[in-house]
Amino acid sequence: MRSILIADDEKNIRFGLRTMIEREFPDFYRIRTAVHGEDALAQYRSERADVVITDIRMPVMDGIELIKRLTEEPGSGPPPVFIILSGYDDFAYAKAAIEYQVKDYLLKPIRREELFESLRKSERTLLAQAELAERAAVGDSYREQLRITRLREWFAQDDPREGDAEEIAAAVGFGQFARPFTVAVLSYKPEGGESMSKEEFKLLVEKKLLPMQGALELAFHDLENKLVLIGSPVERFRELCGQTGGVELDGLRMGVSGEGERPVELHRCYKQAAEALRYSFLYSNRRMLRYEDIKAERRMYKVPDEDIRRLGNMLGTDREREALELLKQIFHTEDIPDVDIGYLKLVGKRINEQVLDEVFRVYGEESIEVLKLYRKVGNMDNFRSFHDYYRCLEHLLLSVNEYVRGIRSAYSEHAEMKAAVKYIEENYFKPLNMAVVSNYVGLNYSYFSEAFKAHTGESFVPYLKKVRIGKGKELLRGDDRKLHEIGSAVGFENSKQFSRVFKELEGVSPQEYRIKVRSDAGLDPGSVSE
Repeated sequence: MRSILIADDEKNIRFGLRTMIEREFPDFYRIRTAVHGEDALAQYRSERADVVITDIRMPVMDGIELIKRLTEEPGSGPPPVFIILSGYDDFAYAKAAIEYQVKDYLLKPIRREELFESLRKSERTLLAQAELAERAAVGDSYREQLRITRLREWFAQDDPREGDAEEIAAAVGFGQFARPFTVAVLSYKPEGGESMSKEEFKLLVEKKLLPMQGALELAFHDLENKLVLIGSPVERFRELCGQTGGVELDGLRMGVSGEGERPVELHRCYKQAAEALRYSFLYSNRRMLRYEDIKAERRMYKVPDEDIRRLGNMLGTDREREALELLKQIFHTEDIPDVDIGYLKLVGKRINEQVLDEVFRVYGEESIEVLKLYRKVGNMDNFRSFHDYYRCLEHLLLSVNEYVRGIRSAYSEHAEMKAAVKYIEENYFKPLNMAVVSNYVGLNYSYFSEAFKAHTGESFVPYLKKVRIGKGKELLRGDDRKLHEIGSAVGFENSKQFSRVFKELEGVSPQEYRIKVRSDAGLDPGSVSE
């Protein structure tokens, strides 16, 4: 597990960075935070860090001095990878850190994608440093790793250069491979309990394959830490999956390519296997998926931003069933596993950012258990299958719904809602709308809408109409002004709107109402014309 040390004197930035990193790279980083450079230096001396993310301007010791001191810090191994946080005014000052080989500069406010890309670049740097260390320590082992690294980088390319295949084939001894060969790409996600390291997993798989008939030519981890196997025949991989019912390999998923004969087909077969593994996520009961099973065109949909917004608005209401049905529509669950996985991941990300993040921004943090679930759901890759992810998301939405509903119920009796009602009663004749009143009481527009309904039993617009018509009825009973004057006096734009709303609520027109109430009272109805 990599370690990160974050140094920033602003608590919100420290917390925000930590939360974003933990959710994007779950269980990959162990994160510590420091309030200034001197605090960070002391922590680093107690326990080294692989990556240091530091602000420039901090009290006691600033970021540049911290980088300088860490670079000069005695001890084994290279200094950490540095990422600088700076405001626009600090950028020229940040250039002073170039001599210390700072990996990246991030301008505030921090954008999550820029942060994640900086961490990925830092990881590549750390891997390169580790490879150089191995080279210095063990020559033969390093040369073998270098060949694997070359193959790993080639596999990572989407459009490899012509001529690379023969060079790489010679480096990995392709001439000795049994053919036709097959490529398998494996992932391992245990359900609870201790997870094996990637090397332990690799050794266990090799041990399982050893007694099976066939050849395993290469076994190594790609740049995404997936285990890659090159061998033949494909039945070996199927037999391996058949042995995964026990505890040792429970959680294994495998994508398998078509067959290949020539060096250039190594790259194609790897891409096929990686794609098959990616789509195995959509099959909850299949440990192995062959590329030939997913070659059909996938269903891609436009992201339903309006439906996602509606889903967020339903939280905290009594519309759980409707919300869960909408969730099915958003993900097109009836089409699984034919849906394009890119669509599912994009929708999951939008729900995470536009619904769940917004809930906790507005209402604050929930219980520890819900927050753990919230962080897990934040990354679909935390789950073995889409089915597992979807059930967890459903459970989280229902939990959040109860949480928000409880808060709204508590707030419905609070002074804010009473102040809103009083404000309407005193200002009904003005051009009011929900934005005006929510701003007056200082509440979020969306939250105010739901809290107002909980407090009054009605939505804002119907409630305002009733107040205005009630005031209008009072004037019609005892005021001789004309109807358009009365309508204007209670907040309507014109007599036509006043008459329409009056009849909608009272069942009679304002003229009919005035005649009736005055006649009942034995009074002269007066003129009701405009």
